[in-house]
Parts: sequence; C-alpha cells; structure tokens
Amino acid sequence: MEPLGEKDIRASFVNCSKGEARRLTLPPGFAETPWDDLDFLGWRDPKAPERGYVVAVRDGAPVGVALRASSGGQRSLLKSSICSVCVTPQSGSGITLFVAPRAGEAGRQGNSVGAYMCADLACSLYVRGKKTSVLVRRFEESLSLAERNERTVRNLYGFLDQIQA
Repeated sequence: MEPLGEKDIRASFVNCSKGEARRLTLPPGFAETPWDDLDFLGWRDPKAPERGYVVAVRDGAPVGVALRASSGGQRSLLKSSICSVCVTPQSGSGITLFVAPRAGEAGRQGNSVGAYMCADLACSLYVRGKKTSVLVRRFEESLSLAERNERTVRNLYGFLDQIQA
C-alpha cells in the first residue's frame, strides 16, 4: 500500500460526517506505519476502543469506513473463529463483529452491515506472517502470499461494497 497522509485519510471516510472524521484518533505510531506490509490500514481508536477504522485504496483513491465493535458478551478463549477478511483463525476473543453504518441516506436511516474481523484489524500483518495469533496456528494453504493478499483485498472490497451500496 502506498503511504497516505493524515489529510487524505480523514477525507476518505464514506460513512461518517466530516466532523467525525476530523475528530477520529489516528493509529498509535502513525508516523512509523509499515505501509509496504499493508493491503489496507486498519486500527482501533485508542481513545474509544469500541471504534475501529479501515482505509483501503480502491481505484486509485482512498476509501475509509468507520466501524463499531459489537458489544456482545466475551467470547470463549477455547473456541476459534475465522476472520471473514483475511481468513486467519483466531481465538474467540481475537475475532470481533464490526458493524458499519451504510454510506449516505441508508446509513442516516440506521441501516448497517457487519463482518467478523480480526479484533485488532491487522489482517495484512497476519496474512504476511508479521503477526501471529496467540492460540491458533495459521492454516497450511496452497495459495501463494500474493494470492492470499489478493483474497484479503477482495474480501475487504466485498465488505466495502455492502457499505457503499
């Protein structure tokens, strides 16, 4: 992923107001973001942990979405789940249901979509092996790293399509 500046990130959000985008907290250590290892930028808001953000570059332009983590009960550490974006198995607490308001009028009417994703939104790092799940080992796959990255981006774009529909 090509590096993005703070202004580009804040201007990219499609499902929140400009004021909300202006007030969001960028990821800790933003200046040291490992852009070469990312297919998209995802982070949890350190000031509001129930909030998350994803910014992907699509058709040459950044597209950002605001997410809210499900407030459901604590999931079991003994059971595993799979991220719908990067297909990484995680302990139950490593996967969270993120809900995003739809863009435009549909979102203002309260319509939203959700996806089970890595709780820390670090899917790109899990796919590349730069980060590992604590309790679960990654599947042995016959796909190359490039194919896994493409799958991750395709799955994320599918989620973005639902938000922007």
